[in-house]
Amino acid sequence: MRGHSPEPPDSAQQLLVALGKLVDQALERIQFQRARVELAMALQRHMLPPGLPELPGLHFAARYTPSRDGLDVGGDWYDAFVMKDGALAIAIGDVQGHDVEAIAFMGQVRTSLRAIAEATSDTQEVLGRANDLLIGMGCGLFATCCFLRFDPVTRDLTVSRAGHVPMVWATATGQWGIALDRGGPPLGIVAGEKYPVTRRRLREAGVLVLLTDGVVEGPHYPIEDGLAEVARLVRAGFDADPDVLASAVVKVADLTGHRDDAAVLVVRYDGPREPL
Repeated sequence: MRGHSPEPPDSAQQLLVALGKLVDQALERIQFQRARVELAMALQRHMLPPGLPELPGLHFAARYTPSRDGLDVGGDWYDAFVMKDGALAIAIGDVQGHDVEAIAFMGQVRTSLRAIAEATSDTQEVLGRANDLLIGMGCGLFATCCFLRFDPVTRDLTVSRAGHVPMVWATATGQWGIALDRGGPPLGIVAGEKYPVTRRRLREAGVLVLLTDGVVEGPHYPIEDGLAEVARLVRAGFDADPDVLASAVVKVADLTGHRDDAAVLVVRYDGPREPL
């Protein structure tokens, strides 16, 4: 007896099988992308400091919002730590790119600055040596940075910028402004660069707000307008809790239409305990 050949599936069944395979492939891609994002975000969280210093008369707050491009991560970072001589180092920066490579480079920048700051009290030397080190590594990336050193005994504050957004400040007596200090190019571009240093003495209570350009600049929003808005918030919210002020400042990014990541670091100083 001759057997009967199975009848070929109809077109509807073939379509369902094909759709099923496409769905499986799409789910695999989604799961792979989700795993990449989770890995990158976990890496980024570990690159940022787990906490900020707790010092008499000084209060800190920080905020970070991710990028809307690439892996939803980026190279913005901040740091604050007490050095061996008792001075406080404060830094914020922005690394080129929005991917795992940018995060890894950000970790190298932050680690380099920490190590160099422990070896010298000269803020110009900190940025200069970090710049040469990053160039020597041959990564091909660059980073902006604002680095501050504050001596709680003398109340001297030194500031050095490498292509970074200026900080915003306000005092208890109603003074405020945008610190348009001279700066040099971003780290990782020009070997042997000497970064200018601005020296101040904090004579009264005040607040410093450090930020990245993702907070204040967008495709159709000039950085001058963003900085002016932050200055308004800082002036009006001088007496606010640093956490409240940091949250208000980082929301300025909603006005810019930006797709970059954004970071804010607020430092509030209660003022001198004793006159010098």
